[in-house]
Amino acid sequence: MGSSDAFPVEDVPSNEAWNRLKDDKTSILIDVRTCAEWAFVGLPDLSSLDKEVLMVEWQTFPDNRIEPGFTAALVAQLEAAGADKKTDLYFICRSGGRSLMAAQTLAALGYERCYNVSDGFEGRLDTNRHRGTTDGWKVNGLPWVQG
Repeated sequence: MGSSDAFPVEDVPSNEAWNRLKDDKTSILIDVRTCAEWAFVGLPDLSSLDKEVLMVEWQTFPDNRIEPGFTAALVAQLEAAGADKKTDLYFICRSGGRSLMAAQTLAALGYERCYNVSDGFEGRLDTNRHRGTTDGWKVNGLPWVQG
């Protein structure tokens, strides 16, 4: 589990998240990075699964404060997508930290199946303090597009 908090969220590596998204037609991927990251780093591409990624900023750029409208914006997008509190929701960010907090926030609202993509879109830092070399959505060769 990603946390010992009252609303546990399971950590799932990106490869496993991809397989679960592929196998469950109702599952949803939620990207909680910033607009800048979406534009300059890229986005997961679920078009081959006939799905779209929901995009809601967890933190604002450049001040990194938690976006006050995050929960309302995400709940509205989930309702528009036909999700309910039993839908599998996969949260992704750069490396798994923000997505865990976002997933815990939705779990606290009663969403029962919140998962954290533990290696994120770019993965952890390597020994040279670079991302995108050890793990993560992109390194694992999962589909993505430039934003």
